[in-house]
Amino acid sequence: MSTTDTALTEDAIADYLYQNPEFFERHAELLAGVQLVSSHGPRAVSLQERQAEMLREKIKVLEHRIIDMMRHGSENTSIANKIQQWGCALAKVQDLRELPHAATASLQRVFDIPQVALRLWNVAGMHSGTVYTMGVSEDAKAFAASLTMPFCGPNMGFEPVGWLSQPDSVQSVALLTLHDGAMDSTTNAFGMLVLGSPDPTRFEATMGTEFLSRIAQLASASLSRMRLSPLSLAHG
Repeated sequence: MSTTDTALTEDAIADYLYQNPEFFERHAELLAGVQLVSSHGPRAVSLQERQAEMLREKIKVLEHRIIDMMRHGSENTSIANKIQQWGCALAKVQDLRELPHAATASLQRVFDIPQVALRLWNVAGMHSGTVYTMGVSEDAKAFAASLTMPFCGPNMGFEPVGWLSQPDSVQSVALLTLHDGAMDSTTNAFGMLVLGSPDPTRFEATMGTEFLSRIAQLASASLSRMRLSPLSLAHG
């Protein structure tokens, strides 16, 4: 008998048993007599024991999935609470001159991020001349405007990483562009948040960016109060 014939015969047997489950009621002795190799060693076990082992294995897999879901749910809740805490800290700042420092310091503290930097451009005159508005090239501005979502990945020597206090120690970064919500793409981006870590896995390229996007949106909404007016930008 060829391999094909054997396969067809096995398929036919399997189909027959599936269509006629009462077969095992009429021949219950077969269930006790069939011996299979255990998944936990070379010993032989009955069909019922093997089925019980398979069920236990499936239950373990489901338990691990449930544990993972609960862990992810707990982590997401914790992050959401931190974002709310950080957003409240921004809302409490009344002096706009203190806002950039408050945004970066609270972000670093609440999320335990080793290094955080912020740069803004096209701000009102009273806010220019600070560390938060200096040292930004046109290339960096164009790069920020080109990002449609937060960038996460290894330190590849981007100019914004140089804004961090210790850029050489950074292994992974997250770059968050700040937008004022304007439809004009040439004036939409007005800043960037840089998050840096010596841990190469802290900001991985494969990580989700939903929470980082929320952070960028909150920072944009708060810091946009320091922007030049649309009329000033148009004349600029």
